[in-house]
Amino acid sequence: MDPAISFVLPVHNAEKTLGQAIQSILCQRYTSFEVIAVDDGSTDATPAILRTYSARDPRIRPVFCQKNGLIETLNKGLSLSKGTFVARMDADDICHPDRIGIQLQFMMRNPEISVLGTQIRCFPLPDVGEGFRIYESWINALLSPGDIGREIFIESPLVHPTAFIRKSALDEVGGYEDNGWAEDYDLWLRLYTNHKQFAKIPRILFSWREGRDRLTRTDSRYSVENFLKAKAHYLKLGPLKKSPNVIIWGAGQIGRRISKHLLREGVTLNTFVDIDPKKIGRSRRGAPIVSPDELPSVWRAAGRPLVLAAVPSRGARELIRNHLNRLGLKEGEHFICVA
Repeated sequence: MDPAISFVLPVHNAEKTLGQAIQSILCQRYTSFEVIAVDDGSTDATPAILRTYSARDPRIRPVFCQKNGLIETLNKGLSLSKGTFVARMDADDICHPDRIGIQLQFMMRNPEISVLGTQIRCFPLPDVGEGFRIYESWINALLSPGDIGREIFIESPLVHPTAFIRKSALDEVGGYEDNGWAEDYDLWLRLYTNHKQFAKIPRILFSWREGRDRLTRTDSRYSVENFLKAKAHYLKLGPLKKSPNVIIWGAGQIGRRISKHLLREGVTLNTFVDIDPKKIGRSRRGAPIVSPDELPSVWRAAGRPLVLAAVPSRGARELIRNHLNRLGLKEGEHFICVA
């Protein structure tokens, strides 16, 4: 009988942490799983470690490949997986023993959910900077489908290796794609624009390792510019599909940068909104810059286009949300936060 769950574990030169990661999988209290450990051309002791664990436990299925990169490695693991559900895992992280049992139980009770994460803790503490602590708090607060859908264009709303995904949903969107930006954020946005729902277990069931070698620090696909490209691309395919016309709140750096990518996607840039009196009355990329007081009349005159809140400074998002709510605009319908 095929296992219910397939862990997909991409591995490359992970000899220092791989044993701890695999041990945390083998300690799961729910035991009907397989581990597809795809070695992406490691040159250290990683292959030997995988062979040792495989000899001890037949649920560990190592696959040895030439160096192909993360996306091909992930898709190789997916192609070999037999489970109804795919549980992601990375070779430097640690699962709580109840992780997949709790995730499986939730998914069985909630068939409308396609992707389920968990809350996280970042470790080791000395390596976790202020920015990462802020991200940890933000991501741990996003639990319901509504929470996650509301914030999905701000940043990746799930930590990838916590994901527990219906294999059918992955098959429907074609697995992972290389579009020049982060593969996990791309997958979440493709699933979102295909009307899939996300949720998160309100428990810390995953320890996420911080370090200088993390791909988010070393790979250009995870740059701010490439995240903005991804947002613009999927805004056009999703919320802007029927009416590709926007007002951008924020004529600063992020507003300018995302407007560039939206224009390249064929979106019409109607107006910028800003509070800086030095900017009001000028123009950006051919669009006028107006004050928040002028927004209601501009919005109505333009046919009520989608408003994108693109101000990243701390606290600005909530101030803009509150202002737009007071004007009667509904988040997700009339405006979306993208920073």
